[in-house]
Order: sequence, then C-alpha cells, then structure tokens
Amino acid sequence: MEDDELKAIRGQRMAELQDASNNQQAEEAKKRETDMKNSILAQVLDQSARARLSSLAMVKPEKANMVEKYLIQMARVGQIGGKISDSGLIEILEKVSQQTEKKTTVTFNRRRVDSDDEDD
Repeated sequence: MEDDELKAIRGQRMAELQDASNNQQAEEAKKRETDMKNSILAQVLDQSARARLSSLAMVKPEKANMVEKYLIQMARVGQIGGKISDSGLIEILEKVSQQTEKKTTVTFNRRRVDSDDEDD
C-alpha cells in the first residue's frame, strides 16, 4: 500500500518538475525572442522613431506590434538601407493605418408611421 502511494507521489512530483521545466524553457524562449526583436529595432530605428513606437505601444499595442513585425520583416529581407527616422516611421504608420482602416457605415432604417391624415 505504501509503495503505491510512494510511486504516486513520485510520479506527481516528476510531473510538477517537468511542468516547471517546460514553463522555464517557454519563458527563456520568449525572452530571447523579445531581446532579438529589440536588437533588430534598435539597429533599424533611430532614437526619435523608437520613442514614437514605444509611445504608440502604450496606446495601441496591437498596432505597434504590427509595425514592429513589418519593420523586422523589412530588415530581414534587406529592404531597409539605413536607420529609419521619425518621419519615415510616420509614413510606415500611415501605410499600416490605411491597410487596417475599418470603414464603418451607418444605415438608418426608418419606420413608416401610419398617420390618421392619410385615411381622411
């Protein structure tokens, strides 16, 4: 009876250790990816453009993430010659805004009201 309990406890402990190891590996991979992203952006953007991108990330994180991925893609392909200035980043932001722009339309469904004047 005690051997079965001991085996169960050992199995549970081994599972906990493996989960902790997997979580640690995932955190390390995420940190490496973040560090790599930051180093690429530091090479591609000048100081004012990085400041603009970080302030955009505070307000609209999904849009900043899209721009960061776009810049990293351009850097990997080799489309970026030098550092991108603040004005260059503004142009990129405008392009991304045009591509992701949501056009909202409002339609009014007016109901016809029967009035007593029509019957007379």
